[in-house]
Amino acid sequence: MGLALDIAYTLALPALLPSLLSKRREGWRERMGRVAALERPAGSSRRLLIHGVSVGETNLIGPLVRTLVEDGGVDVVVSATTDTGIARAGQVHAGRARVVRFPLDFSGAVRRFLDAVRPDAVALVELELWPNFAQECARRGIPVAIVNGRLSERSFKGYRVARPALRSSFASLARCAAQDEEYAARFVAMGADPASVSVLGSMKWDAVRVGERVEGAEAFAAEMGIDLSRPLIVAGSTAPEEHALLRDATPEGAQLLCAPRRPEWFDDAAAALPGCARRSRGDRGSESGRFLLDTIGELRKAYALADVVALGRSFGKLHGSDPMEPAALGKPLVIGERYGDFAQSVRALRDSGALIVSSREALAGNLSELLHDAARRGAMSDAALRCVTAHQGATARHATMLRALLEEGASR
Repeated sequence: MGLALDIAYTLALPALLPSLLSKRREGWRERMGRVAALERPAGSSRRLLIHGVSVGETNLIGPLVRTLVEDGGVDVVVSATTDTGIARAGQVHAGRARVVRFPLDFSGAVRRFLDAVRPDAVALVELELWPNFAQECARRGIPVAIVNGRLSERSFKGYRVARPALRSSFASLARCAAQDEEYAARFVAMGADPASVSVLGSMKWDAVRVGERVEGAEAFAAEMGIDLSRPLIVAGSTAPEEHALLRDATPEGAQLLCAPRRPEWFDDAAAALPGCARRSRGDRGSESGRFLLDTIGELRKAYALADVVALGRSFGKLHGSDPMEPAALGKPLVIGERYGDFAQSVRALRDSGALIVSSREALAGNLSELLHDAARRGAMSDAALRCVTAHQGATARHATMLRALLEEGASR
């Protein structure tokens, strides 16, 4: 498989080059598997490589790494693919785990990488299963696990097309810890051994802090000129097709803060929200009651101020946004009908009474009803906190599974 895949990857390079060159990427030497050999710390006999692609996965595994290192004495190495993921991993795991860049799936790059890292076991976050990497780990007797396993309906459709080529990779998995039964069934359908598949829940529930006061939220409101005596709708991770919709759906007298998902969408949002105060310009106050959070890293402060949170990328053609952070802050939630990438958490919150799934046409009415019904908002807030707390604990279950996997790897 290795040579055939290398040829296929090489033939695909011309089509991928425009995307690869669309922005500056660092670490090409490391992407080819040329990382420095990692010495084992004194007294450590078990090494686990945990791989997540980018920032989201890096943040997610923070509690897991802490548990394994501090409570289990495991030598953890964290890998990431993107430049932002590498940078974030260095911050999140400083002092606990060494950080390396995951290689491209060329067989030579994979061999060089594994020669340098020498893990006893590997944990792949959510999926990120590459054929050459899986094959080389199997050849070396390194057990591989999927943690926080997730295979959305949209992704599953694509994977099924390539199932003949990927079946052996899925079959090679020593463990597959899925977030829910639906994902577990999809892993089995892709070729994973049913005996290796288990449902351990989502570690994302553990990554959020329930009911915690958000430091700096009041200062953020003062700096932007948000009137805390008036209702505030915070729309998080919005897309261009939603800004005008949210503007028109905001009830009279209420304020709206939009936080677009991507920087390239900031100007579009500003055009759709005339008179808005832009955080990046230091604007303070808005006669229109509209605010644009066009900076990175402050959305949690905005969520803390909200009376109602509207979750973006769900009222158009995209596939939803993560509801867990505002839910953990006890915020009543409204999301559109396109939430497939976060179906598990949306359903859990909806079924608990913490979240409303709204059509575009019903959005204005839903927002108005919530803002005029303090009792219902209070009930939804309590339900959100209960739901998040009830779903926590997956990190401890994953840590137990990975310790067992390391013992198997060491015995090999």
